[in-house]
Amino acid sequence: MKTTTLVAALAMAFMAQAQAESSFVIKDIKVEGLQRTEPGTVFSYLPVKVGDTFDSQKAADAIKALFATGFFNDVRVEHEGDVVIVAVAERPVVAQLTVEGAKEFDKEQLKKALKENGLADGRIFDQALLDQAVQELKRQYYSRGKYSVEIQPTVTRLDRNRVAVTLDITEGVTAKIRDIKIVGAQDFSQDDLLEEFSLAPSGWTSWLARDDQYSKQKLSADLEKLKAFYQNQGYVEFNIESTQVSISADKKDVYLTINVTEGKPFRVSETRLAGDLKVAETALKPLIAIKDGALFEREKVNETVSAIADKLGAEGYAFANVNVVPELDKEKQTVKLTFFVDPGRKTYVRRVSIAGNTRTRDEVIRRELRQLEASTYSGEAIKRSKERLELLGYFETVNIETPPVTETPDQVDMAISVKERATGSIQAGVGFVQGEGLQLSASVSQSNVLGSGKSIALAFSNGKANKQASVSFTDPYFTADGVSLGYDAYYRVYDPDAVDQSRYKSTTVGGGLRMGVPITEYDRVNLGLGVENTDLTLFPESPDRYKDFVDEYGPKNTTLLGSASWGRDTRDSALWPTRGGTMGLRLEAGLPGGDIQYWRFTPSVTWFFPLSKTFTLATSGEAGIVKGYGRTKDVPFFQNFYMGGIGSVRGFDNGSMGPKETDQFGDEDYLGGTHKLQTSIELLFPFPGMKDNRSLRTSLFFDAGTLWDPKVAGSDMSGELRYSAGAALAWLSPVGPMKFSYAVPLKKEESDKIQRFQFTLGTVF
Repeated sequence: MKTTTLVAALAMAFMAQAQAESSFVIKDIKVEGLQRTEPGTVFSYLPVKVGDTFDSQKAADAIKALFATGFFNDVRVEHEGDVVIVAVAERPVVAQLTVEGAKEFDKEQLKKALKENGLADGRIFDQALLDQAVQELKRQYYSRGKYSVEIQPTVTRLDRNRVAVTLDITEGVTAKIRDIKIVGAQDFSQDDLLEEFSLAPSGWTSWLARDDQYSKQKLSADLEKLKAFYQNQGYVEFNIESTQVSISADKKDVYLTINVTEGKPFRVSETRLAGDLKVAETALKPLIAIKDGALFEREKVNETVSAIADKLGAEGYAFANVNVVPELDKEKQTVKLTFFVDPGRKTYVRRVSIAGNTRTRDEVIRRELRQLEASTYSGEAIKRSKERLELLGYFETVNIETPPVTETPDQVDMAISVKERATGSIQAGVGFVQGEGLQLSASVSQSNVLGSGKSIALAFSNGKANKQASVSFTDPYFTADGVSLGYDAYYRVYDPDAVDQSRYKSTTVGGGLRMGVPITEYDRVNLGLGVENTDLTLFPESPDRYKDFVDEYGPKNTTLLGSASWGRDTRDSALWPTRGGTMGLRLEAGLPGGDIQYWRFTPSVTWFFPLSKTFTLATSGEAGIVKGYGRTKDVPFFQNFYMGGIGSVRGFDNGSMGPKETDQFGDEDYLGGTHKLQTSIELLFPFPGMKDNRSLRTSLFFDAGTLWDPKVAGSDMSGELRYSAGAALAWLSPVGPMKFSYAVPLKKEESDKIQRFQFTLGTVF
């Protein structure tokens, strides 16, 4: 024991003496090997300075600190007497980064991504970073289905310790999904299950939908859709056991295999509410969308959770939390659902802030808000505020957040951030409308003049049968209550003779004043007053009724116009609605004081009913009646209704339905009618094989309508009834909306002009 202690003591004494001999006070520090880096940069990273005591530990710390900068390939620290010498070998700098062969991705975007990962012109070259960048690029290409991609990095040494880095990319072909198998599915067919997927094996529509290109993100989303599908059919215990992605040897084909366990369908035995019910249970119970005895449906459970949370939010509980606890009885295959409600504290909005509106004035935004400062929080009011801001059309994005106020648990702020879009436009268009031919159009508009919310527009169109030029101005908030005021002036030429519909021509010049009054969030009443002058041109072969009208009232007349309408819009989307609808009543009249007196009444309604995630049933109906009064015994023939073609009863020539008259040359004139009834039933669904494409929608339809004039011999409601059925396609193409339809008339007469295929192309203003 004593011997061991003596040896240890001698060793420690020896080490202490060696350390004392190697340590010294630094008198100077020299740096060698620098080419670009400033000596001051090196000194700033060194953990020692002149006057410090230097030893082997300090030398190791200095080497470690300089290596950590990433600037150097080699670092040595030595000393000559009391002078420390730091010798470094700098890493080269990337003088030029070049990407060759990239087509799938934009080269500049690739360079930007590489720069974010430390690889760019002027940066220190690091071989490890280059290797990481190559692997990341490969992952990006794999996400686009290009598994045969090859990326060859080349590093070329240049003078002054620089390098040129070239990434030579051979993209190869895009691998296609050849097969998707769902193993373990017994109760549903493969076809039914694959309908839920956005990915699909290659088919005839894949070139447009690109649904045969494998993506890990898309597969994850599809697996979640598959799980939701089963759980919406009652399969509470459904589970995805594993997924395999196989790639062929030539890396051109992808095969997906999904292994699932279905379980058994469960029915709901009981639903109940629990927790702190700040809102009466009688008000919350009707919000439970899933009923006792029904199959378990995940979608309805989520719908219930959202509805209860929204209800509590509308009552001021901004942080309400609703959790669902299922209790399974596997023997009876039933599930009991308990909705636990935790409302939290009642919340108030302290302050409303707005950001991002560089052009639009704050007051234009604030007047649309339904959630006010210093008032009780309302989730419904905040949601409606966002909807109203989006409907303005001034912003690309609208985000509303409600961050809690620090150290005040019952208050939140309402932070609105917007990204403005260009609200002025100069547009020109060329379109083709079947029956009218080529149409040229142009418009200049500004819907947010100087950020005030006011709008002004000038438009022009030149078609074969319709020509017009117009200017309009609208102040949507003429009063603080949202009453709008607008002015219009227009010049129109209508020449149905040019398309062989009817033998007359009208030229109209007019202007007017209009006012809109909001009644509710979804209802609005509009009033209008104007005056217009109409110049009629007839031809020798024009119908006698036209000539009789002109003989009595003259070829030129001035009409004092009045209008009143009510409209309600509850659609969930103006572009592709799936639920809600529109209703409207409109009354127009030629008022006393003008040369022509008449009135026109047109009620209309459209409803959308979601049948499933992909199918929507749309029903619509419209009626109309126009009559003369006062000094005008007969209805002005140029105010008649016309029917036939896209927008009314498809399959019949544009404007060809209703009463007709044959002239002495055997040509038919379409007289239009003073009464009309029109209805349509349409089944809307995505284009086959492209259910996630939001620019295409197809439909199967049934149209029916009748147009008649009691003063025309042989014209009555039932006698003029026509109906048809067919298929239609709507496409929001890059050049504008397009509509195509093919209809088969189911009830027609020999004299009817049939036009089974009809379409409109391009944008017509």
